[in-house]
Amino acid sequence: MKVLGIDPGYDRLGIAVVEKSDSRSKEIVLYSACFTTSAKDDFYARLVAVGNEIARVLELYKPECLGIESLFITKNQKTAMHVAETRGVIAYESVKRGLSLYEYTPGQIKIAVTGHGASDKSQVIKMIPLLVKLDEATDVKPGSKPGKKTAKLDDEYDAIAVALTCIAHEFNRKK
Repeated sequence: MKVLGIDPGYDRLGIAVVEKSDSRSKEIVLYSACFTTSAKDDFYARLVAVGNEIARVLELYKPECLGIESLFITKNQKTAMHVAETRGVIAYESVKRGLSLYEYTPGQIKIAVTGHGASDKSQVIKMIPLLVKLDEATDVKPGSKPGKKTAKLDDEYDAIAVALTCIAHEFNRKK
């Protein structure tokens, strides 16, 4: 089972493809990235860039489902609306390819990864390497060669955590 995990945003988008197999004890991160769009671009051009990146990852890795963090409403309504529109583009690209879509709250994600819903970001980041194989994760951006490994950003760890939450919920449900 391959899961696309998304930490949504239009400025920085966390993306991870995590694979679960019955025969392995740890999931493997096949891909993770923090996709960024240029603040110089018009918002709708940024949406197109996000849609194109999601489509590229979906075509390259062919995950079976999408796990996405539910929208966290902030005081900044404009940002919340833009993130909601970005989530719509991500959902569209995924559902049109037949993927099931699952949403998880920040609390659900923290519980799945750390066992405690009040965990902070550093605790989530600390747990990720204990739960998955990161050394095989590759950074495959347009124009780059597969196999180049890069440092993970917070958004990537968040996307990996979302994918792990999806696997925990959906894989265990199917057993």
